[in-house]
Amino acid sequence: MSAGATSHIAFLFPGQGSQAVGMGKALHDAFPAARAVFEEVDAALGQKLSALMFEGPGDELTLTANAQPALMAVSLAAIRALEAEKGLDLARAASYVAGHSLGEYSALAAAGALTITDTARLLRIRGDAMQKAVPVGLGGMAALIGATKEQAAEVAAEAAKSPDGVGEVCELANDNGGGQVVISGHKTAIERAIPIAQAKGIRRAMLLPVSAPFHCSLMRPAAEAMRAALATAKISAPKVPLVANVLASAITDPDEIRARLVEQVTGSVRWAESMAYLGQHGVTRFVEVGAGKVLSGLVKRIVDGATSGNVGSPDDVNALLL
Repeated sequence: MSAGATSHIAFLFPGQGSQAVGMGKALHDAFPAARAVFEEVDAALGQKLSALMFEGPGDELTLTANAQPALMAVSLAAIRALEAEKGLDLARAASYVAGHSLGEYSALAAAGALTITDTARLLRIRGDAMQKAVPVGLGGMAALIGATKEQAAEVAAEAAKSPDGVGEVCELANDNGGGQVVISGHKTAIERAIPIAQAKGIRRAMLLPVSAPFHCSLMRPAAEAMRAALATAKISAPKVPLVANVLASAITDPDEIRARLVEQVTGSVRWAESMAYLGQHGVTRFVEVGAGKVLSGLVKRIVDGATSGNVGSPDDVNALLL
């Protein structure tokens, strides 16, 4: 590992949607350090979450309360494997960490701000609270493909006005970059947004198969649940700065991290701006750690000249050069 690698690499951690049955099993089988992470998460939750991850069923893994700690477990298993097998020292190898939604918790655990046990428990609370915040069937989300953030905001504002004059929630949830923006809110408003987007010439508008309307003001009960949970959680300063979803800029202060994690539940994930911030601060290489390749794909559309890769398997661990 070269000591001069400090200023150009950011480690990224995926969010919900990247889960798949079988994820993490190869890491578990190949590396004792990875295996220890899955065992720690299972113990923290009092549940054989690893068995659910490795064997399914898929519909149970996709439940928000399971998917969130499961995705974190795969990311941290990969980090621990890199530390044990490749001598990764995150403080020397990276200049920033960032995570998409729940991935922010994975990023903080990787950077030593949270223990794996506390992260698993916080994500279980977060997943449960997000699911319970809105009765099933009343909320929804939609992806607008080929839309700018401004166009999506216009569509959302128009869709929020119901025919009977009662205002509903329809808000910008994620600006993922590369012309991919997600809106969230009442299901009826989200359904109205589809033809509105089409009428405005947005290339594609589609409902997403989610169980709750994440990252909008309907999630306020979940934000309050996280405020209570985070108030007693031990958060240390991360070894490298976290680029926060809601700020699209870097933070290290534990009290600010706590506040932004609460805000993040109802706030928009400013992913495109976060990646642009990293590019502006000298990051040229992005390493996505965990399940899937969603974030490494998005980066190339946002940051000119960026290189990106992912670490989610033993082969990836062995191939990564730092």
